[in-house]
Amino acid sequence: MSSSIGTVASLAARGAGSVVRHVRAVVNPSAAHPAGADRPASGWLAVTVLAEPSEIDAAKLPPLAEFGDRIEVRVHAAPGGKGTELAARLRDQQHSGSALSRLTGNDPQADLRSALRRAEQLVEVGEVLAVDPAPHGERTATPGGALLEGWTKVAPKAGVR
Repeated sequence: MSSSIGTVASLAARGAGSVVRHVRAVVNPSAAHPAGADRPASGWLAVTVLAEPSEIDAAKLPPLAEFGDRIEVRVHAAPGGKGTELAARLRDQQHSGSALSRLTGNDPQADLRSALRRAEQLVEVGEVLAVDPAPHGERTATPGGALLEGWTKVAPKAGVR
């Protein structure tokens, strides 16, 4: 029962987020696409890694290797000598990032963004960091609790919302 409530809440949260973005776009068109909120026109997503370019073999990083030939990867020195820029983009960008794929949680662009963050952690720390479960135990099945559970399930893919 609680998993079906969580699923409904997750879909409701995603739908509400989409509605809010559309309303913001109508009210203030410049707020519809805040800096860095969506993918760049070129499709490249990048993270800066605190390592030398020679230390990074992108083909052997498990989070990126899962994509195989579906992505292109670039590794080069970051501006100002601040580490290395690890960038990736989907080869087939036509089928990425549709509203339906975002609502259902099957957005390849979000999966790539998450894989880049995990790859950065592997290079810098040696492991993918995970948040410990919340110490509060089970939440009462209230609409607000179900909405929060659904929202936190999709947050790791897209980062902070």
